[in-house]
Amino acid sequence: MIKGIAHTAITVKNMDESLAFYVGGLGFQKAFSIPEPKTGEPWIEYIAVGGGQFIELFYGGTQDNPWNGKLIGFNHLCLEVDDIFETSKKVQDAGYAVTNGPKQGADGNWQAWVTDPNGIRIELMQLDPNSPQRQFYNK
Repeated sequence: MIKGIAHTAITVKNMDESLAFYVGGLGFQKAFSIPEPKTGEPWIEYIAVGGGQFIELFYGGTQDNPWNGKLIGFNHLCLEVDDIFETSKKVQDAGYAVTNGPKQGADGNWQAWVTDPNGIRIELMQLDPNSPQRQFYNK
C-alpha cells in the first residue's frame, strides 16, 4: 500500500546555489547527505520539508548534454510504501513493468522503479527503520 510522497528529486547545476535557495530562501532544513556508493563523492543532499517528506537534490546537472541522464530539473517522484514486494507485485499484476528492483539502495531502504505512461520515473520505497530518513524525523 502506498503511504504517501516520500520525496521529489531534482538534478541541480549548482548545489551551493540550490541549497541557498531551499534552505536560506524557502526556510527548509538541510537534513543529511548521501555520498555516491562507489566513489564516496558528493551525490545527494536531502532537504527536510516536514511530515516525513523531503526534496532530494542530485549533483551534476548539465544543460548541454540532456542524453547523459543529468538534465537539470525534475528527476523522479518517490512514493513511500509499506511493503515493497507486495506493492511491486500489485503493480506487475496490473500489467506494468517494475524495473531495477526491489533492491536495497545506498540509504538502506528498499526500492523498485516504475514508469508512468508519460515516461515519468517513479521510485517505490520502503523505509528501513535505521535509514537516514527515519533517523532525521525520529530525533
